[in-house]
Parts: sequence; C-alpha cells; structure tokens
Amino acid sequence: MDAFLFVLNTLLLGVGLAMDAFSVSLANGLGEPDMKLPRMCAVAGVYGLFQAVMPLTGWVLVHFAAERFSAFQKAVPYIALALLLFVGGKMLIEGIRRKEEAAVAVLGFGTLLIQGVATSIDALSVGFTIADYKFPTALAAALMIGTVTFILCLIGLFVGKRFGTRLAGKATILGGVILIAIGIEIFIKGLLG
Repeated sequence: MDAFLFVLNTLLLGVGLAMDAFSVSLANGLGEPDMKLPRMCAVAGVYGLFQAVMPLTGWVLVHFAAERFSAFQKAVPYIALALLLFVGGKMLIEGIRRKEEAAVAVLGFGTLLIQGVATSIDALSVGFTIADYKFPTALAAALMIGTVTFILCLIGLFVGKRFGTRLAGKATILGGVILIAIGIEIFIKGLLG
C-alpha cells in the first residue's frame, strides 16, 4: 500500500509540477506548427530533465541540512506546506489571469534552456517534500516526475500545433490545485507522524 501511495503521490506531483512546462509546450507547438517528432522529443526531454534534476537537487540540499540539524526535521512539513501553497497559489493566480498567449518564434536552444529552468524552478521546493526519502526513492521520484513532464510536454506540443494555447490557463490552474492538495497532505501526514 505504501508503494501504491508513493507512486500515486509522485505521479500527481509530477502532473502538478509539469503544468507550467505543458503550457509553454502549447505555446511552442503553436509557434512552430511544422515541428517534427524528433525535435518535439528533444524539447519535451529538456523540460523533463529539468523537472527531474530540480527535485533531486532540493532533496540533496534538504537531506544534508536535515542530517546536520535534527531539529530541522520537524520543520520540513511546515516548509513543504508553505512552499507548495506558495507555488500552487502562484500557479492558480497565473492561470486565472492568463490571457491567450501570443505565438512564439521558432524555439532556439538558449530559449529552450531558459524555459526549462523557468518552468522547473518551483520543482526545487519538492526537495523539501521528499526529504525523508532514501536516495534511491528520491531518485525514483525525480525520474517519475521527469517522465510525467516529458509525456505531458510532448502532448502539449501536439495539442499546441493543433489547437493553440486555449488550454494553457486551465492547465496552470489544475497544476496549482494539485500542488496545494499535495502540500496539505504532506503537512497532515507530518503532523500525524
């Protein structure tokens, strides 16, 4: 049962974190409607890579801090709740305010890297939510988040090529709601012990 909850929570976390990258993928698909499948896989791969690396980086930072300061362990659920409420709330507000985005120019490598960092920086906070995992479990979580992001971004590119960015705001709202729900669940689990 614990394995099932781990996979379910990680997949939902991946979906929540991937919504910004999904929205950007919609815009990229709209801006480059002739994008071929290998390029689409490369673009989605960059987003997936960043989404996998950021939580693992956060885990390393938090894990070493928690090892050094045992009192810090008790604060992790509060920090995770605060970060996920902040990130999720920000995504909700952006999704509600977002107007249909203008088409983007052909996506260059530098722009892609900037988009990868910008859409995954919030995933760094996930390191707080997985701080009590052993490294193999944290790595598995990061890889699942990256894979979910890759798949959703690939879908976003296809949908963007086909329909444009009409779904971008709704995707960001959904991502925000998921992150807030996961933050509350982690907080309650941390309080109950």
